[in-house]
Amino acid sequence: MILHGNARGGGRELAIHLMRTDENEHVQVHDVEGFMADDVRGAFQEIEALAKGTRCQKPLFSLSLSPPKDANASSKDFEKAIAKAEDALGLSGQPRVIVFHEKGEHRDRHCHVVWSRIDAETMRAIPMPFNRLKMRDVSRELFIEHGWTVPRGLINKAERNPLNYTLEQYQQAKRTGRHADELKADLQAAWAMSDTRAAFEHALQDKGFRLARGGRRGFVVIDHQEEVMSLPRWLGVKTKMVRERLGPEKDLPDVESAQAQYARDMAEKMGGFAQELRTRNAARLAERSTQKQALIERQRAERSETLQRIEERRIEEVRARQAKFPNGLLKRAWSWLNGENARIKRENEAEATKAQMRDEAEKHDLIQHQREQRLFFQRRMEERRDKLSQQHQEISRERADFEARANLSREERKQAFMDRRQAASGQRRGPEPER
Repeated sequence: MILHGNARGGGRELAIHLMRTDENEHVQVHDVEGFMADDVRGAFQEIEALAKGTRCQKPLFSLSLSPPKDANASSKDFEKAIAKAEDALGLSGQPRVIVFHEKGEHRDRHCHVVWSRIDAETMRAIPMPFNRLKMRDVSRELFIEHGWTVPRGLINKAERNPLNYTLEQYQQAKRTGRHADELKADLQAAWAMSDTRAAFEHALQDKGFRLARGGRRGFVVIDHQEEVMSLPRWLGVKTKMVRERLGPEKDLPDVESAQAQYARDMAEKMGGFAQELRTRNAARLAERSTQKQALIERQRAERSETLQRIEERRIEEVRARQAKFPNGLLKRAWSWLNGENARIKRENEAEATKAQMRDEAEKHDLIQHQREQRLFFQRRMEERRDKLSQQHQEISRERADFEARANLSREERKQAFMDRRQAASGQRRGPEPER
């Protein structure tokens, strides 16, 4: 069902619109729940009266639910859809009104639901962030659940075909894996949006699957890790229904052929990833080289400035110590006789020694600080290089693995598949793969 909704005020106008018989051939008030009144206008008046105790300007949330043309949706189907919607929107338990309309050449039936947004206990309006996204998700779920063709505007754009992945997407998908509920949702979505074999195969490829001919179950799908799944079992339909839509399975490639072709495609994709890593590595090495040279130039300037400052300070201090000695011949002679000259000399020597130690300490601290900067930079370079090397080795191993899989015999392929399953961590949820 297509869901459209928005928060609004104007309860009187909305009630008039919902009850118009000049625009609708049939109007049915299906439910008035949570109100003292038993009619639409009275219910909306109660909502607006309650909202006067708050600062909310839009106390109503109006939602329309429209099934596909010619779809035979029952009242129970609408009620289930409404329950899903109000749960997603955070309106469960709120007073509501449900009205059915029928109009048009085919007497198309759709539904309007209006909730109160005002929480009577807290006297606050229920916040409804991202309500459009939530309604879109519920709408997509309803199309898949009923087996209706999913409109293109509701198709999830986050495709899971590994041949369309970027390097980061592939690594993330490999780390996180797919859960059974995701697999089932992907297969059911592809089934719901396709009415021919060609359309179904295209939809499967967008989700990362290939259609093939199995042994016992006829129709199977495989993923890039060579998992084989019975299509009817995962769709929850009979094989006869699958055959009616897709035609005879004899024209499909067998499992081994489909797996070999998928392995060749994945090997080619891994080759592209390997080249991308090499290009990235070369670019980062050039960037790091530029950054390293900039660091060296910055340190050289800092060191030159510091040494110049220390030297200028040393000269000033030497002059200050020299100025302590008396001027004039008689004063100097007298300072020699009374020991003042010797005292000043000892004091200056002590100050000079202390100043020299201070200057050496400052130089040492600067050298150590700059050394730590270079070591930190070098460690970052090595860590990044090791990470890129590890990624390249992993991609290369996987490429070699896919290339090897493309040329395996049936028994070798089966044994390799079992070895990979035993090595994988965790247990698969959902129906077991078909062989």
